[in-house]
Amino acid sequence: MQLIDLHMHSTCSDGTDTPSELVKLALEKDLVAISVTDHDTVSGVAEAMKAAEGKPIEVIPGVEISCEYVVPPMAGQPSRKKEIHILGYGMDINNAELLDVLNFASTERDNRNKKMAANFYDAGYTMITYEKLVERFGKVNIARPHFATLLMEAGVVGSIKAAFADGQLLAENSPLYVHRKYVSPEQGIKAILSAGGKPVLAHPIIYKFSVSELHRMIGELIGFGLQGIEALYSRNKGTDEAFVRKLAHEFNLFITGGTDFHGKNKPDLEIGWGEGDLRVPAMLLSNLR
Repeated sequence: MQLIDLHMHSTCSDGTDTPSELVKLALEKDLVAISVTDHDTVSGVAEAMKAAEGKPIEVIPGVEISCEYVVPPMAGQPSRKKEIHILGYGMDINNAELLDVLNFASTERDNRNKKMAANFYDAGYTMITYEKLVERFGKVNIARPHFATLLMEAGVVGSIKAAFADGQLLAENSPLYVHRKYVSPEQGIKAILSAGGKPVLAHPIIYKFSVSELHRMIGELIGFGLQGIEALYSRNKGTDEAFVRKLAHEFNLFITGGTDFHGKNKPDLEIGWGEGDLRVPAMLLSNLR
């Protein structure tokens, strides 16, 4: 069976392998297609496509747009805001509307990073400044895993994962955390569509919505133009995949799958394999044609 991986991150966002290295790793696993889906940027797509030229692998242009969804009040619970991710596949990476949305997202992420770096420095974690982050990682879409790397290298935390644990330095409930402005799901989906791409809801299980909340959100996103849902995913457990496949059937969405590979930032995941048993069949490529 030919295999693919439609969800991975490079050094252009919060992965530790360059786009070219991702292609090399995928070839070593005999994958026939991949998509580099960096957070809020398509800057690594051209490099990956060039690295694949003349080789038995296809690189599908991809992106993962961070959006903020407002969960409406239900069953007496107040409304709340939740970060969700919209994957895009097969877009024109030079499309002006898409780039405008990604530039907004990147600028807001950068503003948040500056404020959060200042919080860490003022709290005594002097190994973190915005300038040190840029010097260490370059002009990429810096994210919290980059903060975690500096903390780990300084011996403040034992691992990147530990820095994100509830109540820890990089958790959303940390006093050092800074909330940033996001694009809306409607903006993200419509930007992908304007570039000729196919918008897909990423890893729906990890948002920890109730079933009714998830149904309501998917219905709203379909109204904006959502076409697919990521059913095969590394962090799925038990009946999670079957549940998402059922959602896809109920809402007439196609399915995709990927590992969410980040290199050393998620060391338990392998490209193409996930945690060891994930296999995404190449037949799913027909959904992106």
